Parts: sequence; C-alpha cells; structure tokens
Amino acid sequence: MTERITINPAILCGKPIIRGTRLSVDFIVGLLAGGWSYDDVLKNYPGVVLDDILACLDYAATLLKEERVMPLNV
Repeated sequence: MTERITINPAILCGKPIIRGTRLSVDFIVGLLAGGWSYDDVLKNYPGVVLDDILACLDYAATLLKEERVMPLNV
C-alpha cells in the first residue's frame, strides 16, 4: 500500500481508497478502463491529483502481480 492509498473499515466497507476521499481504487481504475483520460479524472474530481491516479494504478498492478491461478486436478 502506498501513502496515498488507505484502507479504513469505516469508509466504503474497507475498500482501498485515495487518502482523504471516498474514491475507491477500483472506481478510478474503472474510469480509466472505460476510456477516461487522466485529465478527465482530474477535471471531474478536483481533490484528486495525478499522483493519486498513479498510486491507484500501482496498487492494482501490485495486486495483479500477486494473483495466482492454480489448476484443479479433476
């Protein structure tokens, strides 16, 4: 976890969020996946800075690096 991404069970049921906001990492990554540019996010969410967006992407990338798929022997 970075200093920009926090987890608090009292906010959004413990989803990782951008510190000081109620914007979750998956929400920001979803906007980008949906075609929003960094500038679109920054214009629509004035409390967010570029480093917050990059921290969301880094957080998501870190989780994906740790993901493993194990085959089932049937």
